[in-house]
Amino acid sequence: MTESAQRFFTARPASVGAARAFVSETLVGWGLTARIDDIRLCVSELATNALVHGTVADHGFLVRLAAEDDVVRLEVHDSRRLRPEPRRATERDLSGRGLVLVASLADGWGAQDRSPLGKVVWSCFKAAGETAP
Repeated sequence: MTESAQRFFTARPASVGAARAFVSETLVGWGLTARIDDIRLCVSELATNALVHGTVADHGFLVRLAAEDDVVRLEVHDSRRLRPEPRRATERDLSGRGLVLVASLADGWGAQDRSPLGKVVWSCFKAAGETAP
């Protein structure tokens, strides 16, 4: 099975929750729910990063899902080329752990430039299909 879906979100805080809902609905529709919690958490982190650090004024972000067999690729496209870098947050930091979470939950992640502007931050999840009882 090869599937893909994408949705554009405006640059506002409520779009992060809408992106999570889009991911959930899409994965359930495809029957790929074994890693849905991991993928939902990663889209939350990547969408938040796009919203806070990656969008030019009045630009939103795009979330794209692609599935082939039991592997799901999650992409978040935004309008700035600044590449995300994981950092070590201290116990007192209120933020800064998102990419560390993505790196630990996903089977791979990275960023690449997008034409004509911006970047794509992606993560992949193996064995995302429904598990047998």
